[in-house]
Amino acid sequence: MKKKIPFDFILDYLHPMEIKIKPMFGCYALYDKDKILLVVRKREDHTDANGVWIATGKEYHRSLKKELPSMQSVYMLSDGKRETNWQMIAEEADDFEESATKICEMILKGDERIGRVPKAKK
Repeated sequence: MKKKIPFDFILDYLHPMEIKIKPMFGCYALYDKDKILLVVRKREDHTDANGVWIATGKEYHRSLKKELPSMQSVYMLSDGKRETNWQMIAEEADDFEESATKICEMILKGDERIGRVPKAKK
């Protein structure tokens, strides 16, 4: 049986990929092989950070924002001080489900802007 994760509809959109789900800081990280693609978060604390987090890099923010206008930085990761590599679609965004679905479609097409191989642990 699969773990019940928040916003699990995205798993349907990522089919037929073999997504691995790993708990991470009270959230769930979605991996394709060794690459982290997304994190889903729905917690009682910092509710403004609830939603679908996108593993990407700052060099891709501008182009992704054109396709995902409600995308924003996960400011919680920098104490609200600066933009972070991680971007998100907030659960409260008007186009949340539509944007989350679009992200899945981009992943299925192999969009290089989404997904990162985490640095090896020392």
